Amino acid sequence: MPTGKRLHRKGQGRRRIGRTAAAGLCLAVNAALLTSCSAIGGTDAQDAADSSSAGSAEGKGGKPNIVHVQTDDLSENLVRYMPHVRQMQRDGATFSHFFVTDSLCCPSRSTGLTGQYPHNTGVFTNNGNDGGYGAFMKKGNEKKCFAPALQDAGYRTGFMGKYLNGYQPADENGTSKPYVPKGWDEWDVAGNGYPEFDYDLNENGHVKHYGHEPEDYLTDVLSKKAASFVDSSSGAKKPFMLQINPFAPHSPSTPAPRDKDAYPSVKAPRTTAYDKAATPAPEWQKDLKPLTAQEKRQIDRKFAKRVRSVQAVDKMIGDLQEQLKKKGLADETYVVFGSDNGFHMGEHRLRPGKQTAYDTDINVPLTVTGPAVPSGEKIPEMAENTDLNPTFLDMAAVKPPSSVDGSSLLDLLRGGREEDWRESVLVEHHNAKSRKGDPDAAPSKNHGDPPSYEALRTADSLYVEYAGGDREFYSMTSDPEQLRNRISSLPDERRDELHDTLGDLKSCQGSESCRKASRVDE
Repeated sequence: MPTGKRLHRKGQGRRRIGRTAAAGLCLAVNAALLTSCSAIGGTDAQDAADSSSAGSAEGKGGKPNIVHVQTDDLSENLVRYMPHVRQMQRDGATFSHFFVTDSLCCPSRSTGLTGQYPHNTGVFTNNGNDGGYGAFMKKGNEKKCFAPALQDAGYRTGFMGKYLNGYQPADENGTSKPYVPKGWDEWDVAGNGYPEFDYDLNENGHVKHYGHEPEDYLTDVLSKKAASFVDSSSGAKKPFMLQINPFAPHSPSTPAPRDKDAYPSVKAPRTTAYDKAATPAPEWQKDLKPLTAQEKRQIDRKFAKRVRSVQAVDKMIGDLQEQLKKKGLADETYVVFGSDNGFHMGEHRLRPGKQTAYDTDINVPLTVTGPAVPSGEKIPEMAENTDLNPTFLDMAAVKPPSSVDGSSLLDLLRGGREEDWRESVLVEHHNAKSRKGDPDAAPSKNHGDPPSYEALRTADSLYVEYAGGDREFYSMTSDPEQLRNRISSLPDERRDELHDTLGDLKSCQGSESCRKASRVDE
């Protein structure tokens, strides 16, 4: 085996910070939890039903509760401005190597819902034949989700906020009223909720309009609905899974009225990569000009708005945590915080946006608190949003369907280890012309919007293959900002290993296949 090929060797452990031996034995560590959808069908449904009885769980009620907050376009550099999330990091476990399969809203969310890579969901963009809510439905992805299995396992389920790009609250989907996917006891979902005001919600099959008064601010409305859901679930004495998807901090990054003047002097971080091109730059970046003074001011203003817009999200998390404490549910509830993708703001001379394979865009937060989750734990294993679906099902004592490409994070969250854990993750992105109404459309000038590509991220490197033949390679050990493109000096043997692994991952199907494909030396 060539030197440096295997990154997580079999049997390699990691440090464990347990609370007590008993806590370490607890069975349910619901951590991953994500945005789910609707009916499980066919073989997947049978897989889930066959093992859904079950078993053991945490807390007085038997099974643990789950609250998952998935933000929109939240990058790691915003967490420092969220005190409740920072407290979660001290109280729970954080994945330092958690990635998304594509730094674009709909492909990433589709992966989270199904546990599959984009090449298996068929959702690569936000709209058109290969993207958005339409493609998600056309490709039969709703039946791959797990909400019905949770209900069968005794859970009360709630989904609030953003679903998928292109979804509209009044969509009937062949029914006689606004459509609610099967498996959800509570459904409060918006379409164009980005401005935070003047939006519609599908509230359990009835469309309600919200205006522009302070009490209509969407994140606050979701917070109140979440509190009501927790109350009603507690009253029913049923375990619950609550998925909350605020639109913040996605552009236009509207803050709550009370936060509009917060952080008056904050500016975008000036990292080593800020306004600096990689050397040599890939072809699609070669014409990018340095940021102008005006563009830097615009980036600072936009970053400040992003900081202000997440204050309401952080408050919502704190309010929910306090409610759970008052109801005596805190010790049996897992709270999970994450994002669908990251966001760059001036790094690599790129104007504000996403969609690249750089860590600014694909390495996002995932923090979990709850029973049996060690305090202050940093989990180094390579994890991806393909893992959310199987982890959630695993924590609910439901066997993940054979179709998922990810693997359960349960043992890792309990402070354990996996003998044959993956060595790399796949990122796959299809470039598509921005269509009218696409909230993620790239700027018209100097956008730096990448062409289609596939990328392989390992613990110590990033390897990218672009349509047309361009390549990039960065050592994350010596060049964490990804500025020195070393593809030309990469030994042929190493390049072949990375290329072959990437090819295997691009065609993998199912957890076993994808786990094996991730091995750089096989």
